[in-house]
Amino acid sequence: MESRLRKVIVCDPDKCNGCRICEYICSYASEGVMNIKKSRMRVVRIEPFLNVAVTCRKCEDPVCVKACPRDALKQKPNGVIVVDENKCNGCGWCVETCPFGVIRLHLDKRKAIICDYCEKNGFPQCVEYCPKEALKYVTLDQAARESSKKAVKLLMEETVIGSK
Repeated sequence: MESRLRKVIVCDPDKCNGCRICEYICSYASEGVMNIKKSRMRVVRIEPFLNVAVTCRKCEDPVCVKACPRDALKQKPNGVIVVDENKCNGCGWCVETCPFGVIRLHLDKRKAIICDYCEKNGFPQCVEYCPKEALKYVTLDQAARESSKKAVKLLMEETVIGSK
């Protein structure tokens, strides 16, 4: 699948309040427990009032897959990275090379865990249950259009305010 047509989870930092419900939902959907340390996504606080939920971006040429010395990571045609637990020895190279910092080692198993976009549930549960609707499951093209619209709106508001 062409990378720009792959769907990814994007977060609107204007809506995200850092509640971390997405992390709890993710851990429950993936592990059956409410433990954010077992979540496949992260909420990152960038500044005191700026929060962003991030997860696997389904990179076109994923460095995490290349970095794995045991070939335990593979990318499916839809972009999802899967971990072969029989091959993964928990070395952490994938964790260190991920440019988004979203790969973790499972607390108990010591194997890499990566967002699978809730394939078994049919739809990312973090998006489904985000109370502020800050998360969306969209193609990169859709995300770019939304971002462009937002930038134009902001520019127009600044121009109007600046001219008064």
